[in-house]
Amino acid sequence: MLNLPIGVQDFQKLRETNQLYVDKTEVIYNLVHDASSCFLSRPRRFGKSLLCSTLKAYFEGRRELFRGLAMERLETEWRRRPVLYFDFNGQVYGYGLALRVMLDLHLRDWESAYGIESPEGFDTLPLENQNVSLARRFYNVVVRAHEQTGSRVVVIVDEYDKALLESLDRGEAQEQSRALFKGFFGNLKKLDTCLEFVFFTGVTRFSKVSIFSDLNQLYDISLEPRYETICGISADELASNFADRIQAMADENNITYDECVAKLKKNYDGYHFTRRMTDMYNPFSILRALSSRYFGRYWFETGTPTFLVKRLASARSGLDFKELTEGVSVSVGEVVDYRPDNPDIVPLLYQSGYLTIKGFDPEAQEFTLAYPNEEVKYGMLKSFAPYVTSRGDTTNLLAKIRKALKCRDVDTMMLVLQGVYSSLPYIKPAYREGMDDADRQDALNKYIERDFQNVVYVLFLLMGQPTYSEVQNSLGRADCIVETDEYVYLFEFKVDSSADEALAQIRRHEYAARYAADSREVVCVGVNFGRRKRNITEWKVGGGLSAS
Repeated sequence: MLNLPIGVQDFQKLRETNQLYVDKTEVIYNLVHDASSCFLSRPRRFGKSLLCSTLKAYFEGRRELFRGLAMERLETEWRRRPVLYFDFNGQVYGYGLALRVMLDLHLRDWESAYGIESPEGFDTLPLENQNVSLARRFYNVVVRAHEQTGSRVVVIVDEYDKALLESLDRGEAQEQSRALFKGFFGNLKKLDTCLEFVFFTGVTRFSKVSIFSDLNQLYDISLEPRYETICGISADELASNFADRIQAMADENNITYDECVAKLKKNYDGYHFTRRMTDMYNPFSILRALSSRYFGRYWFETGTPTFLVKRLASARSGLDFKELTEGVSVSVGEVVDYRPDNPDIVPLLYQSGYLTIKGFDPEAQEFTLAYPNEEVKYGMLKSFAPYVTSRGDTTNLLAKIRKALKCRDVDTMMLVLQGVYSSLPYIKPAYREGMDDADRQDALNKYIERDFQNVVYVLFLLMGQPTYSEVQNSLGRADCIVETDEYVYLFEFKVDSSADEALAQIRRHEYAARYAADSREVVCVGVNFGRRKRNITEWKVGGGLSAS
């Protein structure tokens, strides 16, 4: 079996070291012959850097690297073009200086290659003069490369937005990075006659960054169905390239081949990037799973981006985790263009890979977004549980709740939850201008209830026990059902009502009927949450309620 290219982002290295390559070159061929200036948004660890490296090899005329691939059959003219390749990975850009240093180093390499004298004392110039100097030097490099080689220039920019995302909470650094990009990449519009192909990748498209406002010929292919498989691994690609690996993983886990495929799909598939909604696997996770032959949560091992953690911490009461599971609607415009001042974090969760497209309404021009798979769902809940519960470590908390459930100790579990709620900091909702007192109170009530629901939902799902929310029958929906080996817990939650009313609803709507033939004891729990106290005020157990 060929080696699995885990973490390999260089196309030349991959092809020269016996690594397995899922052939994307037919899609790449179509791209470079259909467009001249493109932008592609995909989540981290989804193959953007390998795609950029493949484009670089193609435009450099490295035909030998494409032997046996679709590109070798499709391309009849292998011409070498000068390639200017920017890779913004591997640096920390929080305060802007690293961005200027990185651009300066790139330009010095190209100035040396094309016989241009690099300026002295660049780092002593005022910031605005540095911006002008960098932009002018970039313009000169493109022109000189075009003149010397007689070929038009290719510009490839990988992870252009890394510096912008890392400075989201630093207003001055954010503005400095934007101003630098405006002058630097704004050159591309003036250099159109010298350019063969321009390609930008990133996690998100910043609507206020000049490459999208000034460089209006940059074509955003992120939602284009014909390019939806350019990054990631489709189900067909998985079956045709990894059958032997899947069988080895099935044997290791004592399951059948089909069971292994189903489990891989449940954990790592389900990403959709266009209205066509072709299922795509996260390549990093699927390769790690096939290599280790273990169903782990690999994407989250690489860490949650700092910019997203900070936004989530500030948006705690504005995020409904139950809604994210069921699906939340956003406009196509919100998905395409990200504004840093947008208080809604949902579009950013989509662009970062935590949510994906699960439906499309062409009339309303809206997407339905939800978790792509189990790895992301549970990884996200675990990562963000500390921000929902205001507890730095939820491991001990979950262990207490799990133990209480297994022992039918509802009182202990509720006391643990009361302790969590008592430690939640007060977050004032963002009131709209012109709201009267009644509207303000209504907004506050909704925030309080959302906090309550988020804590219950996140902690119950993370316990490791089978947990189901909003379970529907012909008469209504059970708020939450948790199953253990010996018990089935039916929870009904009320706000500013009573535990008796919650239990009455369980009886009235016959939530226990589905467990009539189950040998486990059904334990019905009615819970009331008081808005004024911002805590659980009452609970009652109705153990032994019959299905009727």
